[in-house]
Amino acid sequence: MNLEFKNKKVLVRVDFNVPLDDKNKITDDTRIKSALPTIKHILKSGGAVILMSHLGRPQKKLNEDGSVNVKKFTLQHLVSHLNKKLRLKVKFCPETVGKEATKMAKALKTGEVLLMENTRFEKGETTGDPKLAKAMSTLADLYINDAFGTAHREHASTAVIAKHFKKGNKAFGFLMEKEIENANRLLNDPEGPVTAIVGGAKVSDKIMLLEKLMNLANNIIIGGGMAYTFMRARGGKTGNSLVEEDKIKLATRLLAKAKKKGVKIYLPKDSVIADSFSEKAKKETKYSMRIKKGWMGLDIGPKAQKEFSEVIVNSKTILWNGPMGVFEMKPFAKGTMAIAKAVTKATSKGAFSLVGGGDSVAAVNQMGLAEKVSYVSTGGGAMLEFLEGKELPGIKAMS
Repeated sequence: MNLEFKNKKVLVRVDFNVPLDDKNKITDDTRIKSALPTIKHILKSGGAVILMSHLGRPQKKLNEDGSVNVKKFTLQHLVSHLNKKLRLKVKFCPETVGKEATKMAKALKTGEVLLMENTRFEKGETTGDPKLAKAMSTLADLYINDAFGTAHREHASTAVIAKHFKKGNKAFGFLMEKEIENANRLLNDPEGPVTAIVGGAKVSDKIMLLEKLMNLANNIIIGGGMAYTFMRARGGKTGNSLVEEDKIKLATRLLAKAKKKGVKIYLPKDSVIADSFSEKAKKETKYSMRIKKGWMGLDIGPKAQKEFSEVIVNSKTILWNGPMGVFEMKPFAKGTMAIAKAVTKATSKGAFSLVGGGDSVAAVNQMGLAEKVSYVSTGGGAMLEFLEGKELPGIKAMS
């Protein structure tokens, strides 16, 4: 990020799409903390910062009269938290572009921070409206993209806006640089053995990633709901577990491909099963290939935890994307916890570990283990697409 910031107004696209509780208090500020080094560096270098971000999907949840639900989705909810984190009084603009936005941006002095209203209140944001992008660009001298979480979207404030700044007037922020560097380390120069832990509900969400991993990993550990589609592909009885019937053939093909390439696929030998999808359900531990009717697998069992952990601890490069079970429910969180502990143990022994994907990130944060892995990505969908080998619009636009 070697631009000259002195006496310049700098538009920084951040990803402040943070979770809020019923009282609009932030429940996890990882994304805000991750953007602070970039903001502080610009201020220290004599610049003024104009922050832009989205929050939620306001256009999908409009009021009955078709207006935007400002009360729920306003970025004003974040101002007091930002004040504390930056130790200064952040100014807030009630619009993203327009007369008030232009006036406030013009009046901004060196060392000051202005937070603009939710970019997604503008209809043209998600459609990549060039007029909106141009209007945004007129607010500042320089543009910094530090929003890795939205790099896979061709939105006005993330990709289209970059076209309005010359090459020497735009750059990635520190967070963006770190995300790209760590993902490339995993993709381009991994030390073996390489183990990928892939979880989550559906195989369909992870097809491209699994295909890519076939050329990269020595071991692929599959957990979560998606494991049961693979069990069925191996002829197992899965009861009422989540199975994508239309993806069983695909799972069979992926298993065959792995065998051909010498990639070892690990499925959970045993599962914690329940008679309903509920925290209060009856639960038992059974072999994953023999789950009875009316019961469903909601977590990996102790045998699977032990086997998976051994593989992880003996790895030199680890990617973890997706939980092992319904970790939001306490009775079905042990598998994900065991994996998190194994990943941190491997890291302490010198392995490089990258945790990406909303739920696995939430798991390491909940357990207070984020500092004990090599890198925790802030971008769920963006990191997934980057690892799949796709060119992300937010990155492409900068070059």
